[in-house]
Amino acid sequence: MSRLFPSARTILFAGAAFAALTAVPALAQDTPPADTQASEGYDGEIVVTARRREESLQDVPIAVTAFSGAALEQNGALDITDVAATTPNVTLEVSRGTNSTLSAFIRGVGQQDPVAGFEAGVGIYIDDVYLNRPQAAVLDIYDVERIEVLRGPQGTLYGRNTVGGAVKYVTRRLDNDPHISLRGAFGSYKQADFVVSGSTPVVDGLKVGAAIARLGHEGFGTNLTTGQDNYNKNIWAARGTIELAPEGGLIFVRLSGDYTHDTSNTRGGHRLIPGIATGTPVLANVYDSQGGLLDPKQDVKSYGGSLYIDYKPYDWLTFRSITGYRKDDSATPIDFDALASVNVDVPAFYNNEQFSQEGQFLIDSGKFHGLIGVYYLNAKAHTVFDVRLPGGVTAQTFGDVKTKTTSIFGDFSYDLNDMFSVSAGGRYTWDNRKATVLRRTYLGGGSPLFGGTGTLFATTSDFNGDADFGKFTPRVSLTFRPSADHTIYASWSQGFKGGGFDPRGQTSACRSSAGGACTPQEVYAFMAFDPETVDTYEIGWKATMWEHRLNWAVAVFDSEYTDVQVPGSIGTTVNGQQTFIGITTNAAKARIRGVEFEGNAVLMRGDSGKLTYSWSLGYLDAKYLHYIDSRGLDVADRRAIQNTPDWTASSTLTYAVPIGGGELTVSGTASYRGASQQFELRTPMLDQPAYTLFDANIVWDIDDHFSVGLHGRNLTDKHYIVSGYNFLSQNPDTGNFNKTAGGAYIPTLGNEGVLTAYYGNPRQIFVTGSVKF
Repeated sequence: MSRLFPSARTILFAGAAFAALTAVPALAQDTPPADTQASEGYDGEIVVTARRREESLQDVPIAVTAFSGAALEQNGALDITDVAATTPNVTLEVSRGTNSTLSAFIRGVGQQDPVAGFEAGVGIYIDDVYLNRPQAAVLDIYDVERIEVLRGPQGTLYGRNTVGGAVKYVTRRLDNDPHISLRGAFGSYKQADFVVSGSTPVVDGLKVGAAIARLGHEGFGTNLTTGQDNYNKNIWAARGTIELAPEGGLIFVRLSGDYTHDTSNTRGGHRLIPGIATGTPVLANVYDSQGGLLDPKQDVKSYGGSLYIDYKPYDWLTFRSITGYRKDDSATPIDFDALASVNVDVPAFYNNEQFSQEGQFLIDSGKFHGLIGVYYLNAKAHTVFDVRLPGGVTAQTFGDVKTKTTSIFGDFSYDLNDMFSVSAGGRYTWDNRKATVLRRTYLGGGSPLFGGTGTLFATTSDFNGDADFGKFTPRVSLTFRPSADHTIYASWSQGFKGGGFDPRGQTSACRSSAGGACTPQEVYAFMAFDPETVDTYEIGWKATMWEHRLNWAVAVFDSEYTDVQVPGSIGTTVNGQQTFIGITTNAAKARIRGVEFEGNAVLMRGDSGKLTYSWSLGYLDAKYLHYIDSRGLDVADRRAIQNTPDWTASSTLTYAVPIGGGELTVSGTASYRGASQQFELRTPMLDQPAYTLFDANIVWDIDDHFSVGLHGRNLTDKHYIVSGYNFLSQNPDTGNFNKTAGGAYIPTLGNEGVLTAYYGNPRQIFVTGSVKF
C-alpha cells in the first residue's frame, strides 16, 4: 500500500489534477460521520465552528467530523471515547489502570503516558477551554450540544498548539423558553443513569440553567482478593450556566462551571501469564482481577469554569474573550502485577491546576475573513507515586512540572472569486517548562506519604530543570468550489509540541561518556527531551449530491513527524537493587500517510420511511524512518507507532418510519479496527489483533416530549485489549520474551512478572427514556 503514497508533492499534484478533471462534489473529513448521519438521517446542513465561526460542515476546508448531541443520545453514547468507533484514524481509550484518564491518538499522533511532564498530542477542549492534562478527561456525555473531532495539526485557530488534532466538547446553549428534561438509562450490570437538566429566562436577556447527572453500574468483573466490583462506575456530575444576551445582539456573555466526582473502584488488570514465583494461574474471566492494593482509595474530583464574552461592535468585527480555570485531584492505587502480594504495587496521587486566557479579534468583511488571537496558559501538574517491590523495597517518584505558554496566532482567508479562496496563518509559541524530579528509595515498606513504614535509604534523583522552547508554525491552504455543493482543498500545516524533562528519570543511572559520574550538563541532557514537530500535507474533497441524498468526504494526507517523543520506563538493577528507570527518547523521524473517507446516502425516502446508509473508512501507512535505541542502533524497521491501527472502518444502516405523531428509528453499526501495538516494540499477548464490534439501537420518539429506546453495545461480547503494562525481559529486535533455560519468563520488575491487560467494555444492553417539557 505504501506505493500509493510516493511523496507529499505527488499527493498534492495528483489531488489538484484529479479535482480539475472531475470538478464534482467535495466534503472531506467534515462529512457528518456515521453516528451523526445515521441519527439525523442527514439530508440538510450541519453547522460547526471548526474555524471559530459558524460554517456549514460542507464548506470547511479542514478535516473535521461532527456529532450532534441528539445523534449521540439516539445511539446510546456513554462517554467521549464512543465517538472514535465511527471516526476514521482516531483512537480514544481509557488509560491503563484508571477509570477517567484519557489516551487519545489521531492519525498516529498522541500520548498515552499520563504522568506530569508529558503533554498530550491531541487537544481536548470543553467549551473552547483546553484541558492541559489527561486526568478526568474521559468526559461523560450529558447535556452536550455536539462533539467535533479535528484531524491534523491545530495552531492558527485554537488556543493551544496541538500536533495531532483536537476534540471539542461543546455543551448545550440555554433555550429561550423555560425548559426541563429528564433522561434515564437502565440496563445490564445494574446500569442506572439519571440526567436532569433545565433552564429558564430570568429577565429579558438573562437566562440560567443547570444539569445534574448520576451515572453508574456494577462491575463487569470482581476483584477476587478484595471482593470489590471491578470495572464498575460511580459518578456524580453537575453543570451550571448563566447567559447574558441583551437585546440588540452586540454582546453575549456565558459563565459556566462544572463538577465531577468519580468514586468508582480502582480498575484491576488481567494477568496474561501465570505468576513466575508462585505459579498463580491466569483467571478465566478477563474482567476479574486479584490485586490487593487498596490504599489510597480511588477518588477523582475535577471541576472548573469558563467565562466566554462575545462582543460585536460592528458588523465586520467581533471580539472574543475566553477565560478558563480547571483543577483535578486523583487518588488511585494501581496494582501492576494484579496479584494479592506486594510485588509491583503503585499507589499514586495526581494533582493538576490550570488557568488560561484567550483573546480573539475576528474580521468578516465579505471576501476577507481573518482571526488574530493571543493565548496564555499557566499550568501546574504534580504526580507522586510509590513502586513497591518484593522484600519491602519502595522506589518513590515525585514529579512536579510547571508550564507557562504564550502564543500569538492568526489565520486569514480571502475569496479570490466565487470559486477560489486562499488561506494563510501562523502561530508563534513560547513555552517555558520547569520540572522538579525527586526519587527516593525506602527499605522496610512503603513511603510515609502513602502511610508506609519504610526507612529512607537513598536519594537517586534530585533534579531541577528549566527550559524555554519557541517556534513559528505556519498553515496555508487553497480552496476550490466549482459549485455550491463541492469543496476541494489542498493545505500544508505544521504542529509543534515543546520538550521537557523525564518525570521518572533517575540521575544516578546517568553515566559519563568518559566514565564515572556525570557532569551537571550531562545530567541535564540525560533528563531532557526535545520538542517534536509534524508537517502535514493534505488534499480533501467534500460533496453533496442529488438534493443532499448523497454526501461524502475524502482526504489524503502525508505527515512528516520529527523528533518523536517516546516516553517509557524499564525495570533494571542499580547497585544491586531492583528498580525502574524512566527513559524518554526523541525517536528521530516517522512518516504517516493515509486516506480518510466518510459519507452518508439516503437510499430510500418516502411516506413509508427513510433508509440511510453511513460509512467511515481510514487507512494509515505509519512507520518510523529512524529510531535510535539505547544501544545506538537504528531499529526503525523493528518498531511501530503505538495505538495506530492501519485500518479503521464503520458501517451504519438506519431505517426511520413515522408512527403516529412520532418516529421509530432502527439502526445497526459495525465498527472495525485493525491490529495495533501497545508500545513501539511488539509485545506478544498484549498487542491487540484486528476486531469488529457490533451495536444496535431502536428508538421511538413518541412526540416532541417523550422518547424511549433500546440499545445494545458490543453485541457479540468481543474481548479486546485497550491498554496494559509489561515488565518482562524482551529481545530488543524481535520483541519476543526472553526465557530461562527452564522456559520461564524473566521479570524485570518484581518476581512474578508483569504482563497485565485492560479491556474494553463487554456486551451491554440498556433501555433509555427521556421526557422534555
